[in-house]
Amino acid sequence: PCKLIKVNRDPKLGDFTTLNKAIDSIPLFNPCRAVISVAPGIYREKIEIPATMAYVTIQGSGANKTIVRWDDTADKLGPNGQPLGTYGSATFAVNAPYFIAKDITFKNKAPPPPAGAIGKQAVALRISADMAAFLNCKFIGAQDTLYDHKGRHYFNNCHIQGSVDFIFGDGLSLYDGCRLHAKTNTYGALTAQKRESMLEETGFSFVNCQVTGSGALYLGRAWGSFSRVVFAYTYMQKIITPRGWYDWGDKQRQMTVFYGQFKCSGPGADYGGRVSWARELTEEEAQPFISLSFIDGHDWL
Repeated sequence: PCKLIKVNRDPKLGDFTTLNKAIDSIPLFNPCRAVISVAPGIYREKIEIPATMAYVTIQGSGANKTIVRWDDTADKLGPNGQPLGTYGSATFAVNAPYFIAKDITFKNKAPPPPAGAIGKQAVALRISADMAAFLNCKFIGAQDTLYDHKGRHYFNNCHIQGSVDFIFGDGLSLYDGCRLHAKTNTYGALTAQKRESMLEETGFSFVNCQVTGSGALYLGRAWGSFSRVVFAYTYMQKIITPRGWYDWGDKQRQMTVFYGQFKCSGPGADYGGRVSWARELTEEEAQPFISLSFIDGHDWL
C-alpha cells in the first residue's frame, strides 16, 4: 500500500479516532492503495466513500471486535429535508471501485419493522461500484441489510443477517462460503435481485453457503423481471418455504427470471415443493455460476 492510516479510539495510538476523519485524509482522486487499519471498538458513524476515491481498504481487527454502526431508515429526513430513501439509509456506502473490506462488521441498528411497515428499509452497507471484495465481514440489519447495488463483487466467508430482502440490488456478485442468517417471525426473502433485461450481465450466486435462522423465507423474489439467482452446494435449514421463490405478484416474471439450485443440501433445499419456473441445474448449467469467472474475478481479484 502507498498509504497506511491507523484508526484508534485512543488518540495516542492512532492517526485518527474516527473512520470519517481517516477517509477525509485520503486524496479525493486517489491513485494507489490506501489501507485504513481500524482498532477494536464500536464506531458510531455514517460513512460514504466518494466515487473518485478508488483503492481504499478497510482492515478491521476481527468482525466481532471492530463494528461500524448507525441507525438511519429510508423514511428519515436527510439534510435537504427529503426522506433519505433506501439508497441513503446505508451506514456505510461505497461509490468507488477497487474497494476492499476485511474483518469488520457493518451494522444498521434500526429495529426490525412491524409487518407491512413502509419506509423502514435500513441498509447496513451499500456497494455501488465495480470490483469490490469483502472478506470475513459481517453485515447486520433487518429490512434490506446489504444493498448489492451495482458492479462486480466478491464476498468470502461473510455473515449476512436480516429479515426481508436482505441482499438486494442489481450487482453481479459471488458469495463464497458465506452464512445467511434470517431473523424474522413472518415471511421474508433472502434476495431481491433486480436484473431487468436479457442483456444485463448481473445476478447473485451463492456457493458453499449456509442458510440459517428463523421465520419462513423465500430464496428470492423477483424485483427485476429478469432476476437471476443461483444457490450451489449450499446447506439450507428448514426455514426455506417449499415454493422457494416468489414472482413479486407478477406472473409474467415467471417466464423471464433465472432461479436455480445445484447440489444443495439440508431440509430447506428439498426440491419437491418448488415453483415450476425454478430450475434444478445440471452440471453444465451450473458451471458459469460457481467459479470466480462468474464475476470475471481472475481479471481483478
